[in-house]
Amino acid sequence: MAITMNHLIVPATDRTTAATFFADLLGLRVAPQAGPFAPVRVNDDLTLDFDDRRDPQPGHYAFLVDDDTFDAVMERLQSGSADYGSGPMSGWDREINHLGGGRGVYVRDPNGHSYELFTADPA
Repeated sequence: MAITMNHLIVPATDRTTAATFFADLLGLRVAPQAGPFAPVRVNDDLTLDFDDRRDPQPGHYAFLVDDDTFDAVMERLQSGSADYGSGPMSGWDREINHLGGGRGVYVRDPNGHSYELFTADPA
């Protein structure tokens, strides 16, 4: 049997705000509340479940995306006010990187989490 990640709980000070930020970033939608969670289905196998927590510790969540998705994300970022940049060493410089021969960007959400989106595996 292959191993597939099914869901991941993302701590947030406000689950609805955090889920909406993430869904808007990737052009997804927030599903109806499921128990205490504000779920966002990323693909057929993975859902991020945003959960209210006091003082959530920032996490890092990385996603390999296709070029069309990356372009759409960059359009939303360039027209919005979210912090984004080329990488941890450069801060939120509103630039992209070219690691692994593709394009990549880091985005900071209101809880301090960073979402990394890249078009080629940088490994």
